[in-house]
Amino acid sequence: MDTAVNTEAQAAPVLPFYLALVGPTASGKTAAAMAIANELDVEVISMDSALVYRDMDIGTAKPSARERAAVAHHLIDIRDPLQAYNAAEFVADAQALIVAISARGKLPLLVGGTMLYYKALREGLHAMPKADPAIRAELEQRARVEGVGALHAELARVDPDTAARLNPADAQRIQRALEVFRLTGQTLSTLHATNRVASKVQSTDSTAPSNRTSGRTVPTVISLEPAERPWLHTRIAQRFDAMLAAGFLDEVRALRARGDLSAELPSMRCVGYRQAWAALDGTSPMTELRDRGIFATRQLAKRQLTWLRGMPDRQVVAADARDALQRVLTAAHAIRGAAA
Repeated sequence: MDTAVNTEAQAAPVLPFYLALVGPTASGKTAAAMAIANELDVEVISMDSALVYRDMDIGTAKPSARERAAVAHHLIDIRDPLQAYNAAEFVADAQALIVAISARGKLPLLVGGTMLYYKALREGLHAMPKADPAIRAELEQRARVEGVGALHAELARVDPDTAARLNPADAQRIQRALEVFRLTGQTLSTLHATNRVASKVQSTDSTAPSNRTSGRTVPTVISLEPAERPWLHTRIAQRFDAMLAAGFLDEVRALRARGDLSAELPSMRCVGYRQAWAALDGTSPMTELRDRGIFATRQLAKRQLTWLRGMPDRQVVAADARDALQRVLTAAHAIRGAAA
């Protein structure tokens, strides 16, 4: 098997103008998107790796049927939970939608917190080795027998930078990092560093980056970030309680009853679903579901905020400000005006 890796980045093409609204989970992105839609003629492109799945409505906090009827939303309910969806597929879908929405005379509005998707769309895709079923199966078996901690310790020996960046309980990403090392002989951190250099070189080329207007790059990212972290923690707890009250456990029971889904699928690894599955399996106490779900969601928000802090060109709006929606609207109008 040829495991050579082409580390030349595939540049992001120049796309029609679009606006992006990002932020950690529970920061109010849906309400802000609807506020923008009330004033600008937009169509929403979801940038959320969980919203792509059908029959996963409560635990993903999907926009309501009323909201989706009022404003066109894309890339929601496009996959069965048995199927996978990745950044490469998102980029292809989003690029096509941005072009189509613009051709209809409307503004594409990307909304979500899956920052890997946004990074891939904006900077272009970087070549990485494809998954190897045999290596992946071996690593998954080791995780079951030895525990994820053992795999994380191995990763810390061969790729300490990646190990330090990853949550020690994040089996999926730890296994992928070890898989890449096995396939290429190079660490994931080395490949990412090479790709960053390639992206910087390509950024001087006329084909990159996207969202270029009249020969200049227009900052197009509005980021909802709380000034006070406790505000977000309260919102996360309130939302998880609301999900439980709305029948989240019944939703997961229905998914389990299909018989063809497992806890190892990307869909069932989504925050909340993983904890609910374990509680229904009896591998963790049902009495701890709420606390585990809230903790996992807080960890997700922390990772998202780390991503966001690495985007210096974003326009930050305090999500916990009393006039947060008005601030978002002011930023959206200013960005739209600058791009005109």
